[in-house]
Amino acid sequence: MLRTVLRSGGALLKNTQLTNQRLRLAPAQQRWASSLPMNTVVLFVPQQEAWVVERMGRFHRILEPGLNFLIPVLDRIRYVQSLKEIVIDVPEQSAVSLDNVTLQIDGVLYLRILDPLKASYGVEDPEYAVTQLAQTTMRSELGKLTLDKVFRERESLNHNIVNSINQAAEDWGIKCLRYEIKDIHVPPRVKESMQMQVEAERRKRATVLESEGQREAAINVAEGCKQSQILASEGEKAEQINQAAGEAQAILAKAEAKSRAIKLLSEALAEQNGGAAASLSVAEQYVAAFSNLAKESNTLLLPANTSDITGMVTQAMSIYSTLAKPSGRLQALPSGTSEKQSQAPPSPSMSSQ
Repeated sequence: MLRTVLRSGGALLKNTQLTNQRLRLAPAQQRWASSLPMNTVVLFVPQQEAWVVERMGRFHRILEPGLNFLIPVLDRIRYVQSLKEIVIDVPEQSAVSLDNVTLQIDGVLYLRILDPLKASYGVEDPEYAVTQLAQTTMRSELGKLTLDKVFRERESLNHNIVNSINQAAEDWGIKCLRYEIKDIHVPPRVKESMQMQVEAERRKRATVLESEGQREAAINVAEGCKQSQILASEGEKAEQINQAAGEAQAILAKAEAKSRAIKLLSEALAEQNGGAAASLSVAEQYVAAFSNLAKESNTLLLPANTSDITGMVTQAMSIYSTLAKPSGRLQALPSGTSEKQSQAPPSPSMSSQ
């Protein structure tokens, strides 16, 4: 019995030393873990924790949350595993990219223990093992990418690191939920080069945008000129069409008016005393024509007997009578006028003012 107690005390002391060593190595990673409880026969296991019990140094069972009973001295709680999601800070480390740029990178690892038995007996320190695996996987994945792709493909990089950790940690009963890169530090010279590259890219985009704006402005001006010319030509075409239509309507109206005037004149001549009225009108027009000759031109064409007004009226009436007869022969002529004189107009004499 004493040997058993001493052996249990030695194992407890060894477990306490191991726990203290783990706390010294990674204090931030052990915040979730509880201290190993003593066997008080009646035990209350908290929710989301798994207590691994050994009986006489051999795995016996895993205590469920709630009330549990153990045999004193024989049973001993060997491991306490938390089933909550665990957050582990991955320390900053240096990595070389594909284009030989040294980077300082750190991250955050999120994992959960799925099998407390494997997590207890599959690896000595699961948190430390997962942290080292995350660091080595991160260096390996960064070596496959160039510096520009590291910033653009952070999501794919995180996904690849999670897959690599899950493949290795499957035997440990641990599942990596996600991995996030916190900070990426580049050398100062590389940072200056990247800044110059960004500025050059922005100037290039500004120049391209300005040229595109000028091109669109020129296209808009050309389209405006084209549309204005088209509208002007269409307006001129419509104006000419309207003008032609107006002139045609005016000609038709004049023709209709002239036709109606001729018709009314013929009807008036057919009435009684129509011939006398026509003779009077012709005489008035004849005299008015001679009165307007001196107003319109310096050259005058006058008949030989301009002083004989009665003879001029008689001659005009004889011309009208000749045109009015369809047979073309004169039946009645004024006294003192022969047929030859009625048919031929008087020979004018030219005088110039």
